[in-house]
Amino acid sequence: MYDPSQLRTFLAVAQTLSFTQAARRLGLRQSTVSQHVRRLEDTAGRQLFSRDTHSVELTEDGEAMLGFARRILEAHEQAAAFFTGTRLRGRLRFGASEDFVLTRLTEILEGFRHDHPEVDLELTVELSGTLHEQLADGKLDLVLAKRRPEDPRGELVWHDRLVWIGAERLRLDPERPVPLIVYPPPGITRALALEALERQGRAWRIACTSGSLNGLIAAARAGLGVMAHSRGLVPPGLVRVPDRAGLPELGEVDFVLVHAKRHTAAKSAADALATSILAAGARLYRGAP
Repeated sequence: MYDPSQLRTFLAVAQTLSFTQAARRLGLRQSTVSQHVRRLEDTAGRQLFSRDTHSVELTEDGEAMLGFARRILEAHEQAAAFFTGTRLRGRLRFGASEDFVLTRLTEILEGFRHDHPEVDLELTVELSGTLHEQLADGKLDLVLAKRRPEDPRGELVWHDRLVWIGAERLRLDPERPVPLIVYPPPGITRALALEALERQGRAWRIACTSGSLNGLIAAARAGLGVMAHSRGLVPPGLVRVPDRAGLPELGEVDFVLVHAKRHTAAKSAADALATSILAAGARLYRGAP
């Protein structure tokens, strides 16, 4: 029998690749997180993480445990909801950033709707910066979006590195300004890309602006320029720009869940959806359809 609390801890570590971040997310001490993982490894009889003083990585058995842990916890939540007789109701205004258009978020939302049919789920897809503004204005109850690593808001879903991507045949001329494909303001990746180029002293020009991820992808596939994007969410048909192009490092970015500050009637539904997203976090960027 696998302990659900140990499985939740395992998922938190797997999604953040950090015992410290997992402890912060779960409200546990780091020693408790280590203990949960060690006991789960003892139960499985396999090592789930390879870790040293600098990094944490899933082993092959850890990758396999991801799927089992997710399904066990989903079944556990469904059984608990069924036998306690709790039924969530009301309207839930959920905002997701454009980054998730091509991921399996739709499957997570479909599962949530199946489990909570009396919740009226309203989905808003926007730029991360816009979603944070709408949440602050009381127009949304829960947001799944990017934040800068130094931003304290939100519950970490996963941590990733930003990379430059473009069409495989694209070649950049070092003597000419870098052609950029970007979201409009207040796009976080746009700001980070411009800041990185400014620090390097590299000239740039805007080749395409679109508020739609599909619009940016179409421009990039056409070879119009390069775009900054999450390493774990590189769309099909695009590749990382090789280091020999000399583009600057873009740094890191966090994907987080942020709840409305004011207590609203949607809090219980927002908590339930947040739990579903955190439990299935790896599915958002592994094996996107």
